[in-house]
Amino acid sequence: MRKRFIILLISILLITCAISSVVFSQNKREDRNELYRNIDLFSDGLAIIQSDYVEVTDPKKLIYGALKGMLSSLDPHSQFMEPDIYNELKVDTAGEFGGLGIEITIKDGLLTVVTPIEDTPAWRAGLKAGDHIVKINGELTRDITLMEAVKKMRGKPNTEVNLTVLREGEDKLLDFKIVREIIKIKDIKDARILEDGIGYIRLVEFRQNTPRDFRSTLARLKKQGMEALILDLRNNPGGLLDVAVKVAGNFLRKGTLIVSTRGRKKEQNMQFVSMNKRAELDLPLVVLVNGGSASGSEIVAAALQDHQRAIIVGTTTFGKGSVQTVVPLGDGSAIRLTTSKYLSPKGQTIHGRGVIPDIIVREGKIQFSSEEEETVRDIFEELEEKREEGGDESEGLIPDEYRADNQLMRAMDVLKAIRIYRQISLEDSRKT
Repeated sequence: MRKRFIILLISILLITCAISSVVFSQNKREDRNELYRNIDLFSDGLAIIQSDYVEVTDPKKLIYGALKGMLSSLDPHSQFMEPDIYNELKVDTAGEFGGLGIEITIKDGLLTVVTPIEDTPAWRAGLKAGDHIVKINGELTRDITLMEAVKKMRGKPNTEVNLTVLREGEDKLLDFKIVREIIKIKDIKDARILEDGIGYIRLVEFRQNTPRDFRSTLARLKKQGMEALILDLRNNPGGLLDVAVKVAGNFLRKGTLIVSTRGRKKEQNMQFVSMNKRAELDLPLVVLVNGGSASGSEIVAAALQDHQRAIIVGTTTFGKGSVQTVVPLGDGSAIRLTTSKYLSPKGQTIHGRGVIPDIIVREGKIQFSSEEEETVRDIFEELEEKREEGGDESEGLIPDEYRADNQLMRAMDVLKAIRIYRQISLEDSRKT
């Protein structure tokens, strides 16, 4: 009886698998037939244009136009790149170029500033994360692609670019005249002990040498007596994925999941884990983020938040968590295609959502009393004298200037509270 039941069960399973296989093959065949029908529609339209359009058309120009429309219909980050645009992309990844110093994207159909990079022409001109660029040199940016916008804004150093910007909260358009420069980015902008053993590292981008520089900076601050750390990722537009993973790995146990990617193909589903054997597992940590924190900085913040390894302070991040793959084509053009999305360790989608801080703190400046203002003024005068005498000019935060940064001060309050709580817990454990 039991043998007959097992045979019957196996038979049912085999029939089910066969039916599933037939259904799958049928669905695949139907999808293929639907594709062929639509290709016929496309070829018919192309033939009509070539035979009946008022002027003689260039076939390659028509195909390029079709590819642009097809890719732009997918999402803002997928696009077709003509050979000259693709060459611009290769220049971008090569290093130095004359530009403005902004990270841009297409958001809600508008050319949007992700973040201006600190100490670049765009930063000094006053562009802000979330600004919508509606004109470049007087030309409307409606329906512009990312690479077309990059091409328009990049050029020879010491030449001007005029941007017209729509900014939330402003009742009129803002005009900016910005002079291009060679953009050189220093990944770690500032690193020091602020007070009471609280260290501070401002990381502005994830570049090839960042992991080495970050580890050496951590070691230096520990030698100086660092007992807690503020990692400032505000206005950090991201960079290299593997570098972001390595930075997060400095604070997570080896083998801990940091980020995963999910796409349609099996090979696009990947997991990235911490490989650091000597991670800082007990160092109290606060991560500062804002609307200009994107991509790699969101990966770091989400991983540390999901594993309850850090407290995230600031405002919701930008929400760029998709992976683009560039596929070169035979004539020198290329397709830039979104192939997967980033997921946090808990499986949360970063793209379009961003990382929501544990403690929301809006950006702003703390007002000093008249006596405190005199102290700050004295500091500026001292620095000015040092510069005139040929002394070193400190980078990043001017001593004590951080006290005017309300987000940074709240981060320090959090770390001080953690320290007090730990001391109370330690004393209670001793009593028992």
